[in-house]
Amino acid sequence: MSVEDSFEYVTVRIGDQLFGVEVKQIREVFSPQDVTSVPRAPGEIAGLLNLRGRIVTAVDARHRLGLPPRAPDANVMALGLEEGTELFGVLVDQVGEVMRLKSDTLEPTPAHLDPKWRALLKGVHRLEKDLLAVLDIRALIAWQGGLAA
Repeated sequence: MSVEDSFEYVTVRIGDQLFGVEVKQIREVFSPQDVTSVPRAPGEIAGLLNLRGRIVTAVDARHRLGLPPRAPDANVMALGLEEGTELFGVLVDQVGEVMRLKSDTLEPTPAHLDPKWRALLKGVHRLEKDLLAVLDIRALIAWQGGLAA
């Protein structure tokens, strides 16, 4: 399978759902430490953190997808991405493997999904035992008033 006819995804779990995020959109994967809450910030904003001397806005993917909050003692990981001059850390429950899938196996997002989810997905891949929903990570951080330019 050539690079031109395939996508490479980092797999993540948010709640019970398996998502794929294109590798080329991710700057790094990290374990967020000491997230500082920001008064009056939208609910999607878990807070700010310091990552090697740079301020990172932590966005809670669970909140953005309308899922219940994770338990306070639950593990959390972050997908780091850069949008313009801003750094974001998208908080997810688990990070899995890197997976390469053929581009012709990407199916459209099902029409019956909640509109909030449809707006954040690029499509779905059928795997042997699961569905991989392709998350549009840029759409996830660019809501309503828009943090991202």
